[in-house]
Amino acid sequence: MTTAPTSGSLPVYPWRLAPEGLATVRQLRARGLRPGGQEVPAQVERPRRRRGPLVAYLYAVDKAEPVRLMTPAKWAALAKANTARRTCPECRRDAGYVIPATLGMCVTCAYPEEQCAA
Repeated sequence: MTTAPTSGSLPVYPWRLAPEGLATVRQLRARGLRPGGQEVPAQVERPRRRRGPLVAYLYAVDKAEPVRLMTPAKWAALAKANTARRTCPECRRDAGYVIPATLGMCVTCAYPEEQCAA
């Protein structure tokens, strides 16, 4: 991931007024691109009322590279991680949803008295 330069000043543009040919990481991703190690040529700022402005770095679209495709091993690792997030550590069943971190277990195991009443 590219970081902002530490020395020198970047051109700063107001929100929605960046010149053509520059895009944020999200805008690049929507086009199927990634920054690809290029330097940050500019930034855009969005003012906020009670805190400092939101800052987004801009990248040159013509220097952007295509997004790398996921390999079968990455797809398998992602599927395994998602399965682990859905498996209840108490009853070891697939809950059918991501287990809430606040509960640490499926709703059925967290509130067994309410399940019996229903």
